[in-house]
Amino acid sequence: MTNSDTHPLLAHLLAAADGRFPDIDGGVTVLPPFEGGLECSFAFTGHAFVVTRLPAEEVLAQGPDGFGLSLAPDFLRHLAGPGGWIGVTDASLVARGSGTPDTAGRLAERHDVDDHPRVRHARSVRNDVRVYGDERGFVTVGRGLAGRREIGIALDEEAGQKAGRGLGRSLLLDALTLIPEGEPVFAAVSPGNARSLRAFLAVGFTPIGSEVLLRPRA
Repeated sequence: MTNSDTHPLLAHLLAAADGRFPDIDGGVTVLPPFEGGLECSFAFTGHAFVVTRLPAEEVLAQGPDGFGLSLAPDFLRHLAGPGGWIGVTDASLVARGSGTPDTAGRLAERHDVDDHPRVRHARSVRNDVRVYGDERGFVTVGRGLAGRREIGIALDEEAGQKAGRGLGRSLLLDALTLIPEGEPVFAAVSPGNARSLRAFLAVGFTPIGSEVLLRPRA
């Protein structure tokens, strides 16, 4: 897992949440790996960060840059190594929590979906994952990349078919009340999942970059 509130990537993510980004210089910064075996390649506009066990010289010799090549398939394969796991390329989004004492309890904690693939995945890449929801579906909240607070969502298929548009947005708005008011909360959303991406954007999430998680074979 990736929980570490002292990892240097966290400072860059929190700065981006405040609208402060790295210089657009095309460069790549190599950072040490997270605890627990996960690594990543994270791309801001014009600058990338690679979190890996590999020496910086070896990483940079592969020719990554801050203009997209830090997420190139061949480069990611090199980072993961033979038999390593490579996740999907996600858009990295951030919003602010809206939770106050009078909004507590809008979503109940759920334990009936522990075997759901979304919950299992969340717990494989995040720490301290808790699940909340209602008849609309559920959200996962935990500590993920570099220790940042992360949120994920899964809608109930039957409820979604009955309700049509807007169900994901309403669930996300309630999910933001689980996060203290003003605190940054991040989400990783596949651009191909356009329905989900539109829902996150509609409730105030802002794109800050893109990311791929990796787990090299031990």
